[in-house]
Amino acid sequence: MAPDSVCPCFMFGRGGAGAEDDGGEDRNPVVLVSGIGGSILHSRKKNKKGFQTRVWVRMLLADLEFKKKLWSLYNVDTGYTEQLEEDAEILVPDDDYGLYAIDILDPSLVVLFVKWIRLKEVYHFHDMIKMLVGVGYKKGSTLFGYGYDFRQSNRVDKHMEGFRAKLETAYKASGGRKVDIISHSMGGLLVSCFLALHSEAFAKYVNKWICIACPFQGAPGCINDSLLTGLQFVEGFESYFFVSRWTMHQLLVECPSIYEMLANPEFPWEQPPTVNVWQQESEDDDNSVDLKTYGPCEIVDLFQSALKNNELNYDGKRLPLPFNISIFQWAAETRHIINKAQLPSGVKFYNIYGTSFDTPFHVSYGSETSPIQDLSDICHTLPVYSCVDGDGTVPSESARADAFDAEERVGIAAGHRELLCNDSVFELIQNWLEVPTKAHKRRSRTSRVADSA
Repeated sequence: MAPDSVCPCFMFGRGGAGAEDDGGEDRNPVVLVSGIGGSILHSRKKNKKGFQTRVWVRMLLADLEFKKKLWSLYNVDTGYTEQLEEDAEILVPDDDYGLYAIDILDPSLVVLFVKWIRLKEVYHFHDMIKMLVGVGYKKGSTLFGYGYDFRQSNRVDKHMEGFRAKLETAYKASGGRKVDIISHSMGGLLVSCFLALHSEAFAKYVNKWICIACPFQGAPGCINDSLLTGLQFVEGFESYFFVSRWTMHQLLVECPSIYEMLANPEFPWEQPPTVNVWQQESEDDDNSVDLKTYGPCEIVDLFQSALKNNELNYDGKRLPLPFNISIFQWAAETRHIINKAQLPSGVKFYNIYGTSFDTPFHVSYGSETSPIQDLSDICHTLPVYSCVDGDGTVPSESARADAFDAEERVGIAAGHRELLCNDSVFELIQNWLEVPTKAHKRRSRTSRVADSA
């Protein structure tokens, strides 16, 4: 196994594009794979080829359109999450060879406003695409993207078939050259599922896999809290233009992909992640406050109690939305599938993970002086995090625990999203893709990649 190394740099810049290189046709094609929330989603009336509405990401009327067109319920018979708007379907645009959907996530005219308020969160793979084109990769022949409906399980047939088709397209477009995959975040779990379930196709089409910030063993703090209180993709002033935390919560409770990023209970954590609840107990008119701790194996009991009264209001109807044990069981099987994944001989694997950021790991609700009265109150309580090292979302311990025979593992001091526009990450990718040195002259004057040999 390759040793880990850490890059002692912190770089948010958008540089690293390098000089144009005319040799791009003579290299292996690259397929970029996004993570959760990293693909544009459109809504369209079923059986019609007409107007499509972008429901993720959008700034104007974001909360309203999200509730109307993306709120969903899990269908245990099909294994898919299906939106409540019955006469519509969710699509991922495949324009620009799949790159459009994972580039700038709100590419409308409003993007002028996005630039004005510097809302960097919508610039997803934009900088990496720019860098790869700058060093000679050509869209449609050596550069492709794969976006997908991130509400669904990472192993559903639609994702697996779509990813196979994208690899085959890149393989044929480049004249039969094997593909180099670059995945970000949950996209690494999707690739892992494909590797485990379709190992022959993986061996046929894949040359290298560069994995960035993947929650291989879960993202305990963020995911536990997402299922209990929701998820805010952006903070501060910009949050007013995005979907609210609670609106997002009501979707995530029915999303298999979220359950698949719960902490792996079989992983030998240095210290198992926990959810801690200060709870008031009453017995014979006597009140006491106890601190109850839930680890990866006990967390289901807490989820079921906390979400027992959860419901959403859709089109004037109140729908129960408790913790979904069927999704949890599906996700547990996904974990077993991923644990069996093995790299085919000849495929090289590289792992980039984030460091130097406080990353939620343990989560607490209530306090000794202000305890939780009923566990269902947790859903309307602000969390308190105990953090470990990571990228702000995925703990380093989880991201580097890929269980593969890696060529290199490198820690970069950058945040979860910033890893996609970090000069040191770009330098590593160019080296691993064996881009000719003349094609990447621009280097950060402050970034340095530690020797991992």
